[in-house]
Amino acid sequence: MAEVVLESIYKRFGNVTAVKDFSLNIADEEFMVFVGPSGCGKTTTLRMIAGLEEISDGVLKIGDRVVNDVPPKDRDIAMVFQNYALYPHMNVHQNMSFGLRLRKTPKADIERRVGEAAKLLQIDHLLERRPRELSGGQRQRVALGRAIVREPKVFLMDEPLSNLDAKLRVEMRASISKLHRRLGVTTVYVTHDQVEAMTMGTRIVVMKDGLIQQVDSPINLYDKPVNKFVAGFMGSPAMNFLLGNVQNGHLKSPQFDLAPSGDLAPKLKALEGKKVYVGIRPENLGLRGMSAIEEGDNIIKAQVEVVEPLGAETHILASVGGDQTLVARVDSHAQVAAGDQIDLLADLGFLHVFDMESEANLRYT
Repeated sequence: MAEVVLESIYKRFGNVTAVKDFSLNIADEEFMVFVGPSGCGKTTTLRMIAGLEEISDGVLKIGDRVVNDVPPKDRDIAMVFQNYALYPHMNVHQNMSFGLRLRKTPKADIERRVGEAAKLLQIDHLLERRPRELSGGQRQRVALGRAIVREPKVFLMDEPLSNLDAKLRVEMRASISKLHRRLGVTTVYVTHDQVEAMTMGTRIVVMKDGLIQQVDSPINLYDKPVNKFVAGFMGSPAMNFLLGNVQNGHLKSPQFDLAPSGDLAPKLKALEGKKVYVGIRPENLGLRGMSAIEEGDNIIKAQVEVVEPLGAETHILASVGGDQTLVARVDSHAQVAAGDQIDLLADLGFLHVFDMESEANLRYT
């Protein structure tokens, strides 16, 4: 196994810099997830690790070896692609063993590796079938199996679940996580889906416009986002953002007067009289009279626009002041309807405030 170290990596396409000053240490046996919107540079970074894209500047190490100029086949990595990349004229066994046969691996060793990987992935009964005879989930398992038999130092996965339906994605997420725990191979996983990132990663790299925004554990990214972009990207439904003014330590607008508590209160003094973004997650809002949140200087007045009953909970989409919206996750038995005027209680212990210019989170700066 091996650690992967990226030191001040840049990737330029002509005048466009796709990845900027990317520095990261991926520990041996770690499951690292790159996440961000389309075009943020996550796949380009993965392809530089794989050797499929040339590095413009910086140093890339796999284990103790600098691999900037090492061909992909000699980097001891295995990659799983979004489109599976299976050979349609070969059966499952032939697809899984193809790379080993190219390396002239002894036949007995090939049979052992393919057999073990197929059993691990529960596709040992499919070895004689061709890709067209397999479901999407089965094809993805074959692609994983082809990577496993290589017994590489590093697995690279580029949105491997994006072509699967929602139910199958949940199953495959669990399968890949269990596979990683069992094999212990250093894994770098690219996705645009923050749910995948949160449920699978040991740590997560959040990217935007080619730059790292934050590297942290899933729970820290959720609870302690360093800026407005990370706060809004991680979480489903996303964090709510409302415009407010700092006045005498309170966050005010015509629709609310919030009194932040704890270490946030003194930090607001430097922004007295200025506008800020007020952030609150949907689960930290409750309906007045139907919530365990204690009532005080924490009421947000809103008008219900859409009610989404989801069984275990209800989502309320509401407008605040007519030009801003928020989502509240409330009890499934909440009796509200579109057009209702409601009072929402904000749990002030989970309130975030972001600077208007830098968008930095005041709690963690």
